[in-house]
Amino acid sequence: MKLFDRIPACFFLLWMVSCTSFLEEDPKGQLSGNLSFTNKNDLESSIHALYKNVRNLTNGANCYAPAWAGDDLTANNNSDRQKWREFDQWNVSDNNGSMTGSETGSWVLLWKMVKAANYIINGVRHTPDVTEEQITFALGQAYYWRAYSYFYLVRNWGSVPKILEGEVDYTRELCPVEEIFDRIVSDLLEAEKLPVQYTTAPWAVNGRNVVVSKGAAQATLAYVYLTMAGWPLDKGAAYYTLAAGKAKEVIDGVEQGTYYYGLYDNYKDIHSKRYNYDNREVILAVYYSPNWQGDNGQAARGGINDAPNDPGTGGWAQGIGEIKFWKTFPEGPRKEATYYPKIRLDNEGTMVDWWDERRMVILPFFLKSGYTSNEEEYDYTKNYNDQSNGWNDQAHHIIRLSELYCWYAEAVGRSGQTTPLAIELLNKVRNRAEGREVNLYPAPLSPTELAEAAYNEHGWEIAGWYWGSLATRFYDQQRMNRVKDHFEFRKENPLIEVSPGIFRQEIVRVSGTWDERKMYAPIPGSDVLLNPNLRK
Repeated sequence: MKLFDRIPACFFLLWMVSCTSFLEEDPKGQLSGNLSFTNKNDLESSIHALYKNVRNLTNGANCYAPAWAGDDLTANNNSDRQKWREFDQWNVSDNNGSMTGSETGSWVLLWKMVKAANYIINGVRHTPDVTEEQITFALGQAYYWRAYSYFYLVRNWGSVPKILEGEVDYTRELCPVEEIFDRIVSDLLEAEKLPVQYTTAPWAVNGRNVVVSKGAAQATLAYVYLTMAGWPLDKGAAYYTLAAGKAKEVIDGVEQGTYYYGLYDNYKDIHSKRYNYDNREVILAVYYSPNWQGDNGQAARGGINDAPNDPGTGGWAQGIGEIKFWKTFPEGPRKEATYYPKIRLDNEGTMVDWWDERRMVILPFFLKSGYTSNEEEYDYTKNYNDQSNGWNDQAHHIIRLSELYCWYAEAVGRSGQTTPLAIELLNKVRNRAEGREVNLYPAPLSPTELAEAAYNEHGWEIAGWYWGSLATRFYDQQRMNRVKDHFEFRKENPLIEVSPGIFRQEIVRVSGTWDERKMYAPIPGSDVLLNPNLRK
């Protein structure tokens, strides 16, 4: 499929809003708000600009700081990463750096992406000398990423402004949560008009889609419906049925060969170097170039954030595992690929258990982001700094097929049903996790048993992975209204037996009284000062 006659080789054209707040704007040198595109170059450039914003957003940990409120992740108490500890402690300030940073803040970057998408949606329809296919492609990309942005905004902050134009309005009011969700659904339905598969660069590499496709829009909509069925909208069985139906559209496409997606036999292959640009399990990911270094979104920055490198973890260790989740995680190849089986002590070169008292941060560490700057696979037994300079091309996965299988099975169960297909798919996920055919889930399971099994399997599938992820563990807990339970457990902070006779507990302390407002972060105070209508 040839969408454009001439396309730049890579997404390096920059269009950014020069601001520290999404309400502030300096129009010099920017593409203007709602004017029609004057030629095909405008259309092409706008798509590259959109993906520049996508990469900036998904590059680091800031946009996904709320994931630290989930029961899989905890923060580093020995570093300067207070901005993540605030989410881990449900005590987020309105000037939290993960929200407000002008180049890396989640609140800022999400609105920049909304603006980039709006520019395309409002300007592309009457572009001269382009085909309807090219217009549909540009619109589909823009609708998807606007929906993605609003899905994060509404889950992280609740009521937010609904901005569909390019102008800055300092009197913009907050929009009800349900209305934001309705817009997300509407945008994703538009994105479903995209092709199933692309065949030309840069939209495809090695026969895999590297931009949004029909399947990605469908899979995203399945999880949006799953979310709308739960907290805070509580739309219930009807929306669980919608979620199951939308997920099954993709599943049917896989079974019929319309979609190329498939599960790897080995869980460790998912985040491997070998399959980074040729990953059949990924429904949507964001891709990077290792040739760019620095916090500019062009290169991936992952492994250095999580690699133990004891005793030198001080400022970099960010995505650390919570003990209870690690303890209840089923043993097998999936757990071995999710957590460091052993931790290397740099000063000795010996391998120890994570609970060894010689370690600086005595907690389990996630292995999924272990990645090299060379062509070799990451080896956790070696010094991380000997394998990587911290910048690489690791794709940041947004949705994988195994997740969709779990969403489908959960949606079927929560709608009050049990189907052979749901049980079959759930067993596929668990068999791969075990590295053998165990078929743990028998037929028949009750609807509740099916739903809970799928909920748990999804948590284990995506544990500790937050870069770009549509559905971190926290968002699963949020939609099921189970964050309070985790808050109370963290307040208690009991000792947990991690090995016979050895007990450890979380190092980040939680205090205070639960309030449902803790489900959301506060809107940055700097924007509330500019527009008092944003005050809640």
